[in-house]
Amino acid sequence: MPADDDAALRVLDAAVAAMGGSRREGQHRMTAAVAAAIAGEGVLLAQAGTGTGKSLAYLAACLTDAALHGRRAVVSTATLALQRQVVEKDAPLVAEVIEQLHGVRPAVAPLKGWHNYVCRHKLAGGYPEEDEPALFALDVSSARDDVARSSLGQQVLQVRAWAEETGTGDRDDMVPGVGDRAWRQVSVSRLECLGAACPVREECFAELARARAREADLVVTNHAMLGIAASGSPGVLPEHDVLVVDEAHDLVSRVTSAATVELSAGIVERSARGAGRHARSAVEGLQRAALALRSAFDDVPDGRVVSLPPGLGDATVLLRSSAREALTVLGGRAADAEDAGGRAVLKSQLVLLTEVCDRLLSDSLASRRDVAWVTRGWDGSHPPRLLLAPLEVDRAIAEHLLEGRAAVATSATLALGGSFEPTAHALGLAEWQAEDFGSPFDFGAQGILYVAAHLPRPGRDGISPRALEELGDLVEAAGGGALGLFSSMRGAQRAAEYLRGRLSTPVLCQGEEPVPGLVARFAADPAASLVGTLSLWQGVDVPGSTLRLVAIDRIPFPRPDDPIASARAEVAQGRGENGFLQVSVTHAALLLAQGAGRLIRTSSDRGVVAILDSRIASASYGPFLLRSLPPFWPTTQHVVATQSLRNLRATTL
Repeated sequence: MPADDDAALRVLDAAVAAMGGSRREGQHRMTAAVAAAIAGEGVLLAQAGTGTGKSLAYLAACLTDAALHGRRAVVSTATLALQRQVVEKDAPLVAEVIEQLHGVRPAVAPLKGWHNYVCRHKLAGGYPEEDEPALFALDVSSARDDVARSSLGQQVLQVRAWAEETGTGDRDDMVPGVGDRAWRQVSVSRLECLGAACPVREECFAELARARAREADLVVTNHAMLGIAASGSPGVLPEHDVLVVDEAHDLVSRVTSAATVELSAGIVERSARGAGRHARSAVEGLQRAALALRSAFDDVPDGRVVSLPPGLGDATVLLRSSAREALTVLGGRAADAEDAGGRAVLKSQLVLLTEVCDRLLSDSLASRRDVAWVTRGWDGSHPPRLLLAPLEVDRAIAEHLLEGRAAVATSATLALGGSFEPTAHALGLAEWQAEDFGSPFDFGAQGILYVAAHLPRPGRDGISPRALEELGDLVEAAGGGALGLFSSMRGAQRAAEYLRGRLSTPVLCQGEEPVPGLVARFAADPAASLVGTLSLWQGVDVPGSTLRLVAIDRIPFPRPDDPIASARAEVAQGRGENGFLQVSVTHAALLLAQGAGRLIRTSSDRGVVAILDSRIASASYGPFLLRSLPPFWPTTQHVVATQSLRNLRATTL
């Protein structure tokens, strides 16, 4: 074994010992593999199941390499919880061990997007108030003013006081925190920042965070930042030799989101109001463009836009001309600090509008570089807006994130259908190494996979009465303790209504209060059940006997009218491939694996994963989906699943 591998493994062993843990074979193997990938400047796809301890594995390799060879690493996570764990717990522990073993302590620094840090200049009045009134004052004009307005002002004052005490300005360090509306009044985006012209630049929290990151040996960031870097702004990250993408199954969607732009009449009207303060000669043009957009959207139904309708195309041409004219006017000298801040905000809006117009008026739709769609919200009650997203991001990920450095992509769900090929393809990889480091859990002994093969195939009308009855049997047998994962909110609501009418145990439903509160209530009550949709499929971590049943209503294929999925399937078909298998089935396999992974979180967890979609037992793609799941003990027998849940309830409650 190479010397660097030995050094990393010694660090790992000491860190695990300091935590009072014991050796995990998969964690050892992963540490050695990450160290080898760093030394060889290769790309490693590392699948590591829950409980492997993958963060300590890659941190031991990265920080040891940084200490011995000076190579800087960037670690990116998809969730705030994991980012905090790495920054505040795991990385400091490993760094301390390295200091004890090698006499040098590698520096660790977090790095987030500009808007995550409070802006001192904005707090000092350097930017104009936004469209919402009375944001910086508590004295409202009448008792009829919104209670929310007063609350908003109080929250802004709360941030103002906190800003005098904090050393980071990081929103996540503020306890208790404030709402999104309040935070928008005290932060700016990168485009809105005055940069070198800011009078308090030397005290800027965002700049100080970037300065610390430039000096650190390990920088811990998030997938949103990677998305910005992949979209053509690599300078948002410090120079680095190693990239580790944790929760890598989520990277493609995050990069796609970062490159997605939006166009609506409301956005243009907001820019026109800003121009009224800072670029008055451009107001009329922007107002005419907003009216033209509003009229054009009246003739465009919700759904994918394959080519621009004439009316929408004419409105886009008018908007691009008006936005460019306004940007030219903004080149003049600012009257004062507030005017400079207002110009920066307006400029950022106009730059984004110009970008979306340029993309729409190019051949990006015809050449299938982009996909566009119009939406009025899930219930059709919101003003129309057009979204424009890149059709593929694999090349951007490969070129801007992975090439020219050692890279590790790790997750519990990288091998779909038993193969790493779908993940490698999505990341644009031509060459890579892949390894499954397993899990410390005995899935076959700890969990049962029940497929309700006797149920009819799901229809378009949502969950069927027979499936609801099956769900009720399972939850009743388990005595609650169920997490119901549904493909639609309507299905979750129907299930909640049915279960509440049949059972005496509590049933919580997503949408009735914020998700964190629902999950906390669910975790605290072993008899409670929680039902919901996509945001519950990933990230819900409820170890112990509280969670005994994960019920999935149907295979989570993308909606037939999903614009990005349908466009990607068409491209695959054009290449002579099976678009349904490559796009829809792969998407479903990832979500199924993530959903089923909610059940076993520790070595003592026991339970049943129940899939109420018989297609997984009968369709040709069923084996691919089953191979993507943890190796639970399988059954299609209703009596086996329900009796197992009764036995589990009797022994754990």
